[in-house]
Amino acid sequence: MKKLCAFTTSFLLLKFSLILCCLTEPTCFWRIKNSEDNDVDFRNDHGYYLWTQEGPIEDNLYNKMIDFRIPAGCYEFFLVMFFATDEISENPYLLPNMSLMFTITVELIQDTLGLLERAYEQQSKGEYFTNYICEKYIICGIDITGPSWKTSAKLAFHSRSPQVFFGPFNPNLSDHDQFPYVLQVATKDTYLAHGMVSLMLHFRWTWIGVVISDNDQGIQFLSDLREEMQRHEICLAFVNVIPETMQIYMTKSTIYDKQIMTSTAKVVIIYGEMNSTLEVSFRRWLYLAAQRIWITTSQWDVITNKKDFSLDFFHGTIIFAHHRGEMPKFRNFMQTMDTDKYPVNISESILGWNYFNCSISKNRNIMEHFKFNYTLEWTAMHKYDMALSEEGYNLYNAVYAVAHTYHELILQQVESQIPAEYKGIFPDCQQVSSLLKTRVFTNPVGELVNMNHRENQCAEYDIFLIWNFPQGFGLKVKIGSYFPCFTQMQQLHIFEDVEWAPGGTPVDMEQCVRCPDDNYANLEQTHCLQRAVSFLAYEDPLGLALGSTALSFSVITILVFFTFIKYKDAPIVKANNLILSYILLISLFFCFLCSLLFIGHPDQATCILQQTTFGIFFTVAVSTVLAKTITVVMAFKITTPGSRMRGVLTSGAPNLVIPICTLIQLVLCGIWLVTSPPFIDRDIQSEHGKTVIICNKGSVIAFHVVLGYLGSLALGSFIVAFLSRNLPDRFNEAKYLTFSMLVFCSVWITFLPVYHSTRGKIMVVVEVFSILSSSAGLLGCIFVPKCYVILVRPDSNSTQKYKDEVLH
Repeated sequence: MKKLCAFTTSFLLLKFSLILCCLTEPTCFWRIKNSEDNDVDFRNDHGYYLWTQEGPIEDNLYNKMIDFRIPAGCYEFFLVMFFATDEISENPYLLPNMSLMFTITVELIQDTLGLLERAYEQQSKGEYFTNYICEKYIICGIDITGPSWKTSAKLAFHSRSPQVFFGPFNPNLSDHDQFPYVLQVATKDTYLAHGMVSLMLHFRWTWIGVVISDNDQGIQFLSDLREEMQRHEICLAFVNVIPETMQIYMTKSTIYDKQIMTSTAKVVIIYGEMNSTLEVSFRRWLYLAAQRIWITTSQWDVITNKKDFSLDFFHGTIIFAHHRGEMPKFRNFMQTMDTDKYPVNISESILGWNYFNCSISKNRNIMEHFKFNYTLEWTAMHKYDMALSEEGYNLYNAVYAVAHTYHELILQQVESQIPAEYKGIFPDCQQVSSLLKTRVFTNPVGELVNMNHRENQCAEYDIFLIWNFPQGFGLKVKIGSYFPCFTQMQQLHIFEDVEWAPGGTPVDMEQCVRCPDDNYANLEQTHCLQRAVSFLAYEDPLGLALGSTALSFSVITILVFFTFIKYKDAPIVKANNLILSYILLISLFFCFLCSLLFIGHPDQATCILQQTTFGIFFTVAVSTVLAKTITVVMAFKITTPGSRMRGVLTSGAPNLVIPICTLIQLVLCGIWLVTSPPFIDRDIQSEHGKTVIICNKGSVIAFHVVLGYLGSLALGSFIVAFLSRNLPDRFNEAKYLTFSMLVFCSVWITFLPVYHSTRGKIMVVVEVFSILSSSAGLLGCIFVPKCYVILVRPDSNSTQKYKDEVLH
């Protein structure tokens, strides 16, 4: 691909007045970040242990239970837990007359600092751990953990309790052999790469950078993305694979920074986990004022405190978030929360984690919203409203999954008529886990949640655009949706109200043009360079080695041929049909020579001769072996009294196998040449910067038919020779024929998978090697033992000697 540098300054500006008056919540939100956070937004991990009890919850329970200050970044998940458990406890149809309660695994909240391991060390010393309640009964409850999968994996290794993970879907946790008790409530991003490419096509962005984490999930996403981009001729400007180890990352961080800052790509895709080296990179780039369009997932919905800001930049973050319904009850819960009941300072929550309805008057200038010196002054003028993050919504569904599981378990206890004191106590973790996996329910928002099929769901995406402004302000606007299971024309929907820079839709002016086939792009992808022509030449080490081997075996074959002529009266030569031996040696000579047609610059004549001469001469050789085996069998049939085989054998009828089999192969090759003959082809994919000249077989089916016919002859020869291998006679060559066909079949059976897994010159090398090795196998197995007897052990080459051995 070639990039034509014709970029002209393009400003990515929403027409704010249009957006803000036309869009209403929850598609548009102002956001505020508390400046005291000092731009550190790393998320802590959370763990909750849920159980049931009869009757209502004590009013001051959570204030007693939570005796530590809740970090500002943790408010959302705590509020979701308070809201969901209250909503369930008030539901007369779910866990009736029961209350759903939870305790907090404090260690998980602090695990960003790596304290989880110490918590387990304390547990091993007999100290209190959340998942174990030292009471009269053994209780198996359900843990809810997230959003980091690694912390949840650690918990799963130390605890056999069922666990629901509410962070982004991670394939590592789907390994049920390693994590049999872990379930994920998030849906898998199966169609994410396709959705992102659809967005690029919509805005005509064709020059894209990609940054991923160096893990299996990141590499798989890159593979899916490359496939989609190549299908639609979108070019990759660069790919940064960020190592997960901080030490390795720090040694290369300046390289990644330079790549981002110097690249002309204005659109960059980011895929990976938060609380990682990838997040460190992202924050560094924002600090370095890398003005880009960042395309990513919902977990990267972060707020940063920017010191400087100009509306005249092509920048912003586009996130793909799984669609979820509105939660008006949650909004009402936030606005009417009883702070005496819950240990949450709502004013701190507003400043620490914030969304406000951004609908404003048409007549109000947008820049008026940036003139306040204090965030409290700004918040006082706007109605507070909270929109859940994707992890917050997953947590909400996780709580309901646990509630439905406990509901089913209690129904089973009622049906079993267990004593009342055991109600709500579940000692069998296997039973709890099995029921949890099979829960299917509709949550209060109206979404169907199936805990057993979260990997294969056709999830709809909402597409948001995010800006971060000075003083911790942020703007998040829904600009469209993506429906992967709709027809292609209906999958992506971008709101018509969203208007971009003057002149219409923002176009990535970095045009990406495919280089001509005889050219390739340089490393910077700024110019097209002439490709070098390549083929399997005699000057190449491989070409020279194969050519020398072919000539050497041809000379050896000629020497064997003349040896047989010189010793034609020797018993070992006469006993094995002299004429057939001559025919086999001549055909093997041409088999070795035909391999030379594959070496050197191909032309139309050599392309046609390569496969036809190979097929015909090998057919002669293999059919001659078949004739030899038939002759051996018939020779011993003659000794049977009353046999009529003598006349058939003396008439030379077995030799007719050779022309008949060869004629069939000639017909097959003729059909091949008439219908779809081989031709010269150019391969520009197998070697970077080179055009490999090869012979295209024309019809792959015809090639395999010719090869299959050879294989059937070889198999027939092997079977006949194998059946006659134990016939008496000192000069019986049936054993050698059997072994020669075994070698021949082994070579060509191995050839097929190897040949189809290679490309370019290597394909030619594999075929030439197979021709030489199978021909050498026939020559060595059939004729080397005879030459050894003739030249080295002439005393054994005597019928009299054989008779004397029999008499003794």
